[in-house]
Amino acid sequence: MSDVSIILAVHNAERWLDDCLASVVEQNFSGKLELSIYLDACTDSSEGIIQCWKDKLAEKDITVIISGHQDSCPRGAGFSKNRAVMQSSGKYLCILDADDVMCNDRIAQQFAAAKSQPNSIIGCRFHRMPEGSTERYTKWANTLSNDQLYTQAYTSHGPTLIMPTWFFERQVFNKVGGLDEGGKGVPEDLIFFYKHLELCGKLYCVEHDLLMYRYHPGSATCSISEETIWRLRVDFIQRRVLDKWETFTIWNAGKQGRKLFRSLTPQNQKKVSAFCDVDEKKIAKKFYIYEESKERFKPKIPVIDFREAAPPFIICIKLDLTSGNFEKNIDSLKLLEGTDYFHFN
Repeated sequence: MSDVSIILAVHNAERWLDDCLASVVEQNFSGKLELSIYLDACTDSSEGIIQCWKDKLAEKDITVIISGHQDSCPRGAGFSKNRAVMQSSGKYLCILDADDVMCNDRIAQQFAAAKSQPNSIIGCRFHRMPEGSTERYTKWANTLSNDQLYTQAYTSHGPTLIMPTWFFERQVFNKVGGLDEGGKGVPEDLIFFYKHLELCGKLYCVEHDLLMYRYHPGSATCSISEETIWRLRVDFIQRRVLDKWETFTIWNAGKQGRKLFRSLTPQNQKKVSAFCDVDEKKIAKKFYIYEESKERFKPKIPVIDFREAAPPFIICIKLDLTSGNFEKNIDSLKLLEGTDYFHFN
């Protein structure tokens, strides 16, 4: 039995595999390592590249397990990662994408963190290649506090710990029941992440840059629609937050705020006391009338200045886009994130 199993799903990754596997060989972890690979309908030279690395991996006493299928259609990241986990033996699991590269102490640092933070998904800081890719997203993910890993789990960015950095005990994976196997277009990482939190799972980030997270148009995340993510987020914030509140204010009387309102259950729509904003034109309209409502009397929601609004708030304003003005407005009200407001942007 290994201490850590590296879980590597591969679909036509010949461009990246040499760098990826070199980073496995270069790990300075002193425990027993295992590399579990599942080949998902590869039609390129991925398998041959892996075979060429087997001797180098063996020299480092890294056990290699390889399986896969050669059907005409790939079955997706969820299916492949599940199969790689099933054939592995490690007490701990380290997720690695075939187009990414680990720093040589990634496993050692995350292993130590996982032992001290049971029942947790352990993430880490990362950098992107090419440099400057998804700059705002990368800055957001790399500056979250450990409290914000929870409070900002409803934003459009997806999991507050990105899946290529995940490291956890096998029992965490088993408790959730594995990854969704819906295939292309299914955000299996977000589904797993939300289930983990609903099962009282914890989150922790190692505050060191331990992974090069590659950006390219062929990555699986580019195939997931915004509407799919939106629906998951709305359902999750309702179950975790809004269903428990008696009333709340939506901060943003514009497009995103109104879309959130329309997406809520009728029960939670009735809890919206107001929309608030800084835009004088929106405030001057005084009300938002939900014309699409099936109720006999259409909901008529006040639109007010943010300084007149009462918490708690659901924030539908993107961070870091207003030269700091929005952040100053939040600070001026002396609100506590996770109690007085949650981000849904």
